[in-house]
This record gives sequence, structure tokens and C-alpha cells, in this order.
Amino acid sequence: METPTTTTTTAPSVDWFDLFAPAFHLDPYPFYHRLRNEDPVHWGMSFEPGIAGMWHIARHADIMRILKDQRFVHRLPDDDRTASQAALPDAVQLYLSLTSQSLLFADPPAHTRLRNLVSSAFTPRQIEKLRPRVQAVADELLDAADAQGQLDVINDYALPLTTTIISEMLGVRVDSREQLIRWARVLVQALDCKQSPEIYLAASQVALEIYPFFQQIIEERRQALRDDILSGLIQAQDQRDQLSEPELIVTLTTLFIAGHETTVNLIGNGMLALMRFPDQFALLCAQPDLMPSAVEEFLRYDASSQMTSRVASEDIEVSGKVIQRGQTLNLLLSSGNHDPDVFPDPERLDITRRENRHLTFGMGMHYCLGAPLARLEGQVAIQSLLRRHPHLRMLDETPQWRDTISFRGLQRLPLAFV
Repeated sequence: METPTTTTTTAPSVDWFDLFAPAFHLDPYPFYHRLRNEDPVHWGMSFEPGIAGMWHIARHADIMRILKDQRFVHRLPDDDRTASQAALPDAVQLYLSLTSQSLLFADPPAHTRLRNLVSSAFTPRQIEKLRPRVQAVADELLDAADAQGQLDVINDYALPLTTTIISEMLGVRVDSREQLIRWARVLVQALDCKQSPEIYLAASQVALEIYPFFQQIIEERRQALRDDILSGLIQAQDQRDQLSEPELIVTLTTLFIAGHETTVNLIGNGMLALMRFPDQFALLCAQPDLMPSAVEEFLRYDASSQMTSRVASEDIEVSGKVIQRGQTLNLLLSSGNHDPDVFPDPERLDITRRENRHLTFGMGMHYCLGAPLARLEGQVAIQSLLRRHPHLRMLDETPQWRDTISFRGLQRLPLAFV
């Protein structure tokens, strides 16, 4: 392969593709449409302080290629940002150091080792065993809502359902769940697109608090091991020396966040989409066997995870543009999910859609470990709600989106039982 011609890239003084614009927050899809048509490999604004600019990748084919290409990594060994951490406060350095050990951001061989330690608990077969428990929790929550005559899909249903299941999987006490949710929200803000480094300070404080919290849980479980994820990780640390204490705590934190954050959004965004497409709502009620296909369409239509990032480990050409070594790429997963070259009539919700090769769970070695759990919980939660209440009415026609960009989800979604 010939070496591509090097191009000079500088951040634009004004960029119409503005991740932080209020209009983007309300509805990013028109921005994605324009980007795919006008400049699908776009050098523009950064989503993180300290980076002059980055590439925004809009088309499905380019995103797929990058996700599968191991030359695009999460960070370089000699990343300038790592060197610059020395000037940051100790608490921020601790947070950034811990984050780098997460499954979400590690590269091989660390990523391979960490993923192998937890992957057996998230296989489709193992997750399917949780179906009766997920159904029981969903039924309990809907029983409580029936007495009220309405339901906030997010706060009364999706959030307690998903956090209960992942807490039980990890061996976290139920009475600790609310505190973990508060911590998780701060950490999600730090993982999201951000204009100011100040968010790191709040996340750093959470890191200082969550570390001893999990240390105590680990020590308690070490005295009475069970057949669960936490016990397995402790044994990997104690017996096989495959896991350091920081890696163990970061892994538990990552699993808790990933085990509920995007699934809450899947359930909420999926229900909102059904309310806005009443023909699809009616079809799903009439044909509940379409639920697996419907969940895949919810994941495509309004993805919980809108984007992910990579760094080029060498100069690489993508659709005629040269990505220079060390430059960051923002892979717009939801833009790829609406690419008409792959999805006919992409702006329409179609729960019978075939060949639904959406990008929401990623691709390649970083394919979402929790995908089977998200699918199961999404199917059970939405099907249970529709089975009980085939007639629903929105109580707020202008839903309020959470103050996040990469993670797209609602603050609340109140529905009345008609």
C-alpha cells in the first residue's frame, strides 16, 4: 500500500457541526444527515478539552472499517495527554489513571485479559438464565405503577429494573444502589462530551469515594465466596494474580455503569419511538413475537450510545482523507445507523426491518460485552408494559433529554394508562 499524502489539519474557528449546540442536543439526526452528504470524514471541533480538533466519521462503511482495524486504538503509549497529567491535581490524576484501566478504554493485551475474566458471565446462554428474575422485577414495578394509573418509564421502571439486576449480578447490596446511581451519573458526565475540564474534578471526588466502597464489598465477599461475577474476579486476583486491586475496582464500577446506563436509555428511547409511531405500537401489541426485531430497531433508530472514539496509531487514509498518527476520530455510530446506503428509509421506525446491521454495540474486539443483557432487559421491560397496557398516552409531549451528548436518554417519560 502506498503511503498517503500528508495533509495539514487545523481546528476550524467556526464549525457548523457543533456537538454542544442546543439544536444538536434536542435532535442530532439532521446534523448527521448533512455531515454524511457534505463531508463524511470531517475535521472539526473536539468533544474534549485539550484536543485541538478531531475527525468526525459519519458513514456506516467508514465506521465499520475503523472499528475492525486494530491500527485504530484507544490511546497511544506515548500519548501527549498522558504526559500532561503530571500537572493536574492528584485527585484528577487518580481518576484518569483509573479510567485508563477500564475495559472501555484499555487496548490489548490488557483489554484481552480483562475481557476474558468477565465475558463468561455475559454470554447469551448465561444471560438467558436471568429471564425469570428480570420478569419478576418488571412485574413488581408494574404492579406498583398500576395502583397509580401512570408510569414514569425512566425513573419508576427502567432505572430500578436495570440497577436491581446488575447489582445482584455484582453482589452489591440493594441499600447501596441509590448511592451507586448518584456516583454513576457523575462518572457518565465525565465519560461524555465535555467543554470544560471542571467535570473531571467531580469525577475525581467520586473516584475517591467509590474506591473504599468497593474495597469493603470485596473484603466482605472474600470471606464468603459465591457463584457470581464478584467472587470470580476476587479469585482471579487472589489465586491467579490476573487482576490488580485497581483493575478489580474499576471493572466493578464499569460493569455497574454499563449494566444499566445504556439499557435505561434503550427502554426509554424505544418507548418514546413507539409513542411517536402509533402504527408500530399497534403492530407490536398485535404481534409480540416481533419484540426481538423491535428491540434491534430501537437500538438503531435512536441509539443509547451515539458515538465512540479511537486514535490513529499511524497515518491511515479513510475515504480520501489522511488521518495522522495521534489524531482522534469520533465515530458517529448513530449517523451510521441512519445511513441510507445501508438502511432504507432510515428516519422511519420499522420493527420488521430486516438486515438490521446497526452499530450501537460497536464492532470488533470492543463489541459491547453487555449486549445480551441489554437485549434481554429491553425485550422483557417493553413487552411486559405493552402486554398490560396496550393503550398508553404521553403526559408530556416535549420530553426532556438528559444533559449528555454521547449517551442519549430521557430525564423522564411519564405515560398514562388509558
